[in-house]
Parts: sequence; structure tokens; C-alpha cells
Amino acid sequence: MPPMHNGDGVMDRSSLQPVTKGIRTLIPGFYVPTVCVFDPSTEDVDLSATAKHAVRLAEAGVTGITVHGSNGEAIHLSPEERKLVTENTRQALDSAGYTSMPLMVGCSAQSTRETIQLCCDAYASGGDFALVLAPSYYRGLFAADTIMQFFTDVADASPIPIVIYNYPVAASGLDLDSDTIIALSKHPNIVGCKFTCGNTGKLNRVATAQRATHKSTKMASINNGNASSNTFLCFGGSGDFTLQTMIGGGSGIIGGIANLAPKTCMLLLSLYADGKMDAAREVQDILSRGDWAAIKSGVVGIKSAMQSHFGYGGYARRPLPRPTKETRDAYSAQFKELVDFERAL
Repeated sequence: MPPMHNGDGVMDRSSLQPVTKGIRTLIPGFYVPTVCVFDPSTEDVDLSATAKHAVRLAEAGVTGITVHGSNGEAIHLSPEERKLVTENTRQALDSAGYTSMPLMVGCSAQSTRETIQLCCDAYASGGDFALVLAPSYYRGLFAADTIMQFFTDVADASPIPIVIYNYPVAASGLDLDSDTIIALSKHPNIVGCKFTCGNTGKLNRVATAQRATHKSTKMASINNGNASSNTFLCFGGSGDFTLQTMIGGGSGIIGGIANLAPKTCMLLLSLYADGKMDAAREVQDILSRGDWAAIKSGVVGIKSAMQSHFGYGGYARRPLPRPTKETRDAYSAQFKELVDFERAL
């Protein structure tokens, strides 16, 4: 049942029924923005393959799953398809025994109203956290406080906690600075930020501010802790700077390269946590080379490499192009070192 509205157009949260009761804890670690698999002939969502992929990642030990990110082709999905993918992923994880695994849901839209609606849809479909990109289409008309007001309004109304998605490339160059993120981190329903900007200095400033604010709060460890409700987590947005993120005080990564190499990503976090820095740097080198191929080729290359090396993944939805045989071979070769390392674990 879709969320109802009162006479003033305000969401009535009493009508929302989550797929599973309770909201899971956002903990430090590696979260995978999963690809959405489509039927190669019809381009319909292949719910079975999408769900099986999420379970494969869970079995590899990742911390959490993220649906409807850039790799999930959220902008290619209808609202109904978004809800189906979220619900199907949650049910697949639960059925496989991963009932405590957090599910983050991309809930980005250009209006405050639609963003709140997507957050409500995510909650009703079993999502635990909403990953929200700053709006940017009308950026030239924004007032000085527009972005602050946007995230505040969304966080006030969302039935699930918000993770800020700072991704300038996908937001017309809009890049949130550390002062803005620190100010937003004080909202009780904003619990983290994904720094896809790649600015580790900014991430460090935000993480330092959290430590100063919550001196009595011990950050949950990668292996066995839970983040307290007043902890704001700082996630790197790409696997190629995992080690740099952790050294700078970050909480982990939300990165698409784990679609191909989940065990490698978790190994790197474990080596860092154990203080094995030489080994961690060696793994980071391999992961960075593989992630550079992913950064250059995007979801088209990641899906092609998944198809070549694991037998599923397929193609992105049109208008994204389907790789030629020569391009498929090139993608396969570019990711081979990382995949070989992954298989050896």
C-alpha cells in the first residue's frame, strides 16, 4: 500500500508497513552498491538474478548492501521497479539468514517532496537507510541555505535515517564542504556521509569533528561493534582509497568494486584493523588498479566483467551501449588481476 497523505499533503507515516520490523544498525564496514540485472532481451528487471547477486555478496562477508545507487541504475528504474528491487533484495537476504544485514536504499530526486516519498517507499519495502544526493537541476536558483534546508526537511520527514551522498559528478558539480556536512551531522536522523568526492582531507575534518563531539562514544570496530545512535559515519565512496579513508578516520567504504571483489574489499579492512599495514598496502594496490578500470568504464564495464568472469551481470539499460566483443574482451582483461586475486581468497 502506498503512503497516504493528510489534507495538507503531509506524509502519514502510520500507513507505512515495513517488510521487516525494526531498523538495523549502521555499522562501519564495506557496503556494496549492487548492480541491477536485466533480462538481455526484454530489459525487464531480473529479480531472481539481482537477489542472488545480493546473497552472493552477503556470503562473501560484506557489511551491507546498497540498492539504487549509480551501479544499480536507479535513474533507469520506475518507482514501482525500485520498490520491487528493494523488497526482493531484503527478502532474499532474510531468507538466506542475513536478517541483521543493513540495507541502504538510494532515494535521490530533484524535489524535496519526491525525495521524501522515495524514503517512505524504501522503508515500506524493507530498507533501513536512505542514501540521498543533493538536488542540483536548479542549482543556479538556489538560496544560500537551500541545501541545508533540503537535507533538514528530508531528514525531518523520512521514516528511516539519512546518509548524505556527496557526489559532485552526479550533482552538476555541487560539492558539499566539510562545514555543511558537519552542520548536517548534528541532525538526529542524518547518520552518515558517502564521500564520492574523493576528498580525504574533507572526510578527515568531518570525522575529527565527530570525535570531538562524541568524546565519550567509542567508534564501533570493523569486526564486532555497533555504532551508537549518535555516531555519524564517514564512508569513502570508492574502493581505490579504502586505506586512505581508514587512516583519515573514516568508517569504511560504499563502493561498487565489491560487486566483483567483495572478499578483497573486506580483507583490506581486516588487514588495516589488525595493523598489518604492509599487507594492507599490497591489497590496496591490487584493488586500486581494478577500481580504476571500474571508474573508467562505469556500470557498463562492471556488468560486462561480471558476465565474463562470473557468468551473470548482462547489460545496462538503454541508452547505455552494449559492449562489442572487442570491448568485452578488454573489460575482462582489465579486471582479471583483481578477479584472480579474489578467487584465490
